[in-house]
Amino acid sequence: MSERSSAREDVRFATMEGDDDRRVAYAEYGTETGSPVVFLHGTPGSRRLAELFESSARDNGVRLLAPDRPGYGRSDPWPDRSIRDGDQTVSTVLDHAGIDTARLVAFSGGAPYAFAAATTLPSRIDRLDVVAGATPPEYINDPPAVPRILGRIGSTAPPVLAALFRTQRWVAERRDPSFVVAQYTTGDPTAAVSDRAAEIVRADLLEALDRHRSGAVTEFGQIASDWNVDFDAIDAPVRFWHGDDDANVPIESVRRFEASLPAARLEVLDGADHLGTLLRSVPAILSD
Repeated sequence: MSERSSAREDVRFATMEGDDDRRVAYAEYGTETGSPVVFLHGTPGSRRLAELFESSARDNGVRLLAPDRPGYGRSDPWPDRSIRDGDQTVSTVLDHAGIDTARLVAFSGGAPYAFAAATTLPSRIDRLDVVAGATPPEYINDPPAVPRILGRIGSTAPPVLAALFRTQRWVAERRDPSFVVAQYTTGDPTAAVSDRAAEIVRADLLEALDRHRSGAVTEFGQIASDWNVDFDAIDAPVRFWHGDDDANVPIESVRRFEASLPAARLEVLDGADHLGTLLRSVPAILSD
């Protein structure tokens, strides 16, 4: 049921239940017998982003499982999926890995799909950590220009957005990693990001858009519309980790969203931008 990739030894493949047998790719980092944590990448993104935390996972006895959501990396496309279908990726990976319950960590655009999983898989999600996470549109007063434009194009002209992502990947493949890092940072993109981290962030984007663009196109349209998630059904503790210098997802919308969830808690990272929040918070999460 599982196979290894000849290109990357950490890739496994699971089959999502259904009539069309969609394949879900995921990677494992850290300790094989450790405490399980599922990591959901951003939008766009891939399993490769979790490489940033290989040593943290290993040092803290964590088994870190990072799937490609449908239409990203090596996972099959599923263009007509909804946010509420996010539970299927998580449950497929947990079943394939032989895990009953796990913590769930979601970065940026992975947040909606993590919340959906937490509502429909209450017995399998121990805790939800949302890192620089996107928020439902009803909590956003003044959305940043780029996500707003991409969300509109994704909703009204998907082929145009797919072409834009194809071009973005072509340019990123030929430019220095700072070209990609700059999309998630404020100020000098090389100032606070190591060369290794920058290379992984660039590899993550290239892998995300390598075989398909449908994952990113689908999600930008979905994130900008009604999530249709019953947040009251979440039993697991929710913790937000957000930088007060995040230009991709301004913290004001996160404060409003967090206030609507009685069991949630917000950890503010002073001076952290979008990528800085990821790099600072996930090691802390894995060590908890």
